[in-house]
Amino acid sequence: QVQLVESGGGLVQAGDSLRLSCAASGRTVSRSTMAWFRQAPGKEREFVAGIAWSASMTRYEDSVKGRFTISTDNVKNMVYLQMNSLKPEDTAVYYCASRAFLALPTTPPSYDYWGQGTPVTVSS
Repeated sequence: QVQLVESGGGLVQAGDSLRLSCAASGRTVSRSTMAWFRQAPGKEREFVAGIAWSASMTRYEDSVKGRFTISTDNVKNMVYLQMNSLKPEDTAVYYCASRAFLALPTTPPSYDYWGQGTPVTVSS
């Protein structure tokens, strides 16, 4: 049974930073594709960042490039999303997702396990 548990969300001001964490069990992050998605109210869930091939491959959505960094801790079996220079348009519920096969797709149906989400609110 694969379980993903996110933490680290909260209310911040524009320009602040947050680090989201995803604790994985039942699946080894270094041998999987791990990703962060987000869903704002009234919008579809969208890809934010992904990491695969023992962190040798990463991918980012254009609007977060240079501001967000995805990383893993293989000892703790954790995935992180460091978010800097946050903007009000980053406000959303952020989800950790996993897939067993080592490609790095950006569509939600490509991932088979999801966390419960952690909310991020950025005030202007």
